Amino acid sequence: MERRFTQSATGADTTASEPPGPLARDIHWAGERRSAIGIASLLWSALLVLDAGVGRLDATRGALWTGLAVLVFVILLPARVSVGPGLLSARGLLAEHTIRTDSLVSVKWSDGVAQRLVLHDTAGNRAEIDPTVLIRNPAMWHRLDTDTRTSIQRGTLRYGVTALGELAERIDRETALTVFKASGLH
Repeated sequence: MERRFTQSATGADTTASEPPGPLARDIHWAGERRSAIGIASLLWSALLVLDAGVGRLDATRGALWTGLAVLVFVILLPARVSVGPGLLSARGLLAEHTIRTDSLVSVKWSDGVAQRLVLHDTAGNRAEIDPTVLIRNPAMWHRLDTDTRTSIQRGTLRYGVTALGELAERIDRETALTVFKASGLH
């Protein structure tokens, strides 16, 4: 955790942790984790049953199918994203990436099959997140949007205002669609 120094009312330097405020988390992460576990378990079970059914199941093949099921789980398990005042954290299975969202340098879309939002801060930290996490979690998007506006005001955000605008339009479109569906207009 990054620490910064502040000056108390008496003038003495005191160590303060991150700015206070609520932490917004992905409310759908637990369900996605359960889905990843379920799919990997079903694959593992099906492979073992099929192999046993044809009489070819042994310890080596069982280990191979177990390894394949674990690989599928690792691929399907999403990063656990949380956003707090000035911070965004994306925790994967092996590593956690935390950036300062109030001092962003760049925001861009990654190239590849799965679209990702890649964020860099002034300290050189990098985090990569799935934009649907922000779409499904309005509190996370609001916190990130507020902090990116701070980065723009400070002049640190040099690249990515367009990417943020595209994401904001997408979130607004999804929100309007949800409102229309809930009200029976769509």
